[in-house]
Amino acid sequence: MFLNITFALLIGGLVGVVGHIRKEGKMVKPRRTKKFIYLGVLEEVIMGALAAVFLVVSSDPDSTIRVVLLSVIAGFGGDALLTCLEFLKIRHKE
Repeated sequence: MFLNITFALLIGGLVGVVGHIRKEGKMVKPRRTKKFIYLGVLEEVIMGALAAVFLVVSSDPDSTIRVVLLSVIAGFGGDALLTCLEFLKIRHKE
């Protein structure tokens, strides 16, 4: 089980990095503004990794291939969640 969680963390984080580069075109490093801290690429990595771990732990896959596939799917799901939250934030400003 520990090996599955480790694979999920790594693969979900990697999918988060790929999603960030696809969306931004480059890796944006974390920075601090006057009102908040922008996590940049770390935001995508954390969300992808957490989504992958939650999905792998809840589904309890029996093979490494299933862990990899579930982690990739969950990593993209974390990216979709961040996109939805950004959309709601823009909509709330208007």
